[in-house]
Amino acid sequence: MSLNLANISVSYPDTDAVKDVTLEVKSGERFAIMGPSGSGKSTLLRAIAGLAVMQSGSVHINGADMTGVPAHQRPVGLMFQDYALFPHMAVLENVAYGLRMNGVPKTERNERAAKLLELVGLAGFAERRTTTLSGGEQQRVALARTLAPSPAVVLLDEPLGSLDISLKESLLAETRSILEAVGATSVYVTHDRAEAFAFCDRMAILDKGEVVRVGTPDEIWRDPQSAFVARSIGQSNLVPHSMISDGGAGLVFVPLEAVTMSPSGRFSAPVTTSRFEDGSNIVAVAFGVEGSSLEMRAPLAATPGVEVRFDIEVDALIVVSANEV
Repeated sequence: MSLNLANISVSYPDTDAVKDVTLEVKSGERFAIMGPSGSGKSTLLRAIAGLAVMQSGSVHINGADMTGVPAHQRPVGLMFQDYALFPHMAVLENVAYGLRMNGVPKTERNERAAKLLELVGLAGFAERRTTTLSGGEQQRVALARTLAPSPAVVLLDEPLGSLDISLKESLLAETRSILEAVGATSVYVTHDRAEAFAFCDRMAILDKGEVVRVGTPDEIWRDPQSAFVARSIGQSNLVPHSMISDGGAGLVFVPLEAVTMSPSGRFSAPVTTSRFEDGSNIVAVAFGVEGSSLEMRAPLAATPGVEVRFDIEVDALIVVSANEV
């Protein structure tokens, strides 16, 4: 089922939360909406669900206009970060709740709920209370409940935000596989670029309520088009091209692998910080625009203030913007 957003704007008394957003999510596509806190991503998701009043624009699901359709009548499933499970109900009852509200007979809804529990790896949990489950198990129950009514579009609002990193990685892969297995069209909201990249086929990046970049993770990584987008996706080594290459213009991203510390290096700069991360010493030097730094892997830790020399592989640079400096 496709999802089309046309010129959506949502305003509150003190801010314009979403500004003239137009997006297309293809049938079966896993789409991510990423941005910092306050960028409007959750508000946009609520507008799709019918929970936020739009000042302008329209939402179409598989060609049908949802504008003006109440939230409970829209063919969407919405999964929040806190899961909102019912503590007084058993797991099976939680999963079947939406079906019960839709008038599905008990036998049919319980069969559907049981199949979904098996799909999310919780076969045998039907009679358990949700209060006895781990965070990861609760996430699986919430996903099964979201999928139970077979929504045309699944909306996920930072569903893994409260989980630890190791559990988050495994559950993200499971969530993607489950959505793929049921053929669901899905929209995943997050501020975490690693989550967005791992989940989506395509993504949109929001800044202050506006879409500033749309594309596949690979397209956006190779061509961020602005310093804001580059920083949003983890490209922190931003340097004016003119500092590295004669005749260069605008900003470039310098991958860690493109910088090599060497006593005979072409460039030199004082060390600002040094840390150990993922099995490597990461040294940052004061290089680039004022107040910025350039990071590189180093054989040993370095003392702040010490001048070090390094080389930069020009062919590995990624142009961020031809205009920004």
